Amino acid sequence: MANSEEVRAHYEFEKTLASKLKQASKTERGKLYAALYDELFQRIPNLKKHASSKESIRYAKAQLKFLKSYLTKDTILLEIGPGNCSLAVEASKIVSKVVLIDVSKEITGDTKLPENCKLTLSDGSSIPVPPEYVNVVFSNQVMEHLHPEDALVQLQNIWNALIPGGVYLCVTPNRLSGPYDISRGFDEIATCFHLKEYLNSELANLFKNAGFRKIRARVGAKGYYLHVPIFFISIIEKSLAVFPFKVRQRLAGAIPFKWLLGIKLIAFK
Repeated sequence: MANSEEVRAHYEFEKTLASKLKQASKTERGKLYAALYDELFQRIPNLKKHASSKESIRYAKAQLKFLKSYLTKDTILLEIGPGNCSLAVEASKIVSKVVLIDVSKEITGDTKLPENCKLTLSDGSSIPVPPEYVNVVFSNQVMEHLHPEDALVQLQNIWNALIPGGVYLCVTPNRLSGPYDISRGFDEIATCFHLKEYLNSELANLFKNAGFRKIRARVGAKGYYLHVPIFFISIIEKSLAVFPFKVRQRLAGAIPFKWLLGIKLIAFK
């Protein structure tokens, strides 16, 4: 486990890199996403986890349970921000093709991918696949890493990439119980590579603006999920938001609020 000096050094280094990204123009960000993440992973290589590790395989199988009801042998799955590609390796066994999109090869590492998996690099908001090409899009811990000005653009590009009737499943931390980057314990809001952490209601509005026709919160665990209307989750978020930071953080991170508020949105084209 890292000691306090290592954690603070990581925090200060990542916060400096994140500031560059926050202050950059749209054109500059297209190059900076890759460059700054490369710099972070080269400076702090233990952030990378190998896809073959038991922990990664176990986590990948848990994610697959979240997706499985939307996957068939004919599915083309697009994963944004695949990390060490452990989910892609597992999903490739049950779908036709897996397309992986990330900003940096440093993040995905040297994982050997199955033949039906393809990794493509992006500028952070583009989705470089043909229109109406994929059935299912999945991202886990990605939206919070986007510059707020790039979030809607990426969602519009995801909408374009999906076939009619396709679905986007998005998992991202809820701001009420955050921050969830290395700034946790130092700041009340994320100040490092989580450029913006969201509420369910905020993200659902972005999805609507991008063109998605129906958005629901997915509540559950271990392969058992219910689709819950966003307005119900929004009422809980508004109720908790009135509390002081420490109280709000503790309440939102405790069961059952943790189950209800953890952002797992599903959007239908």
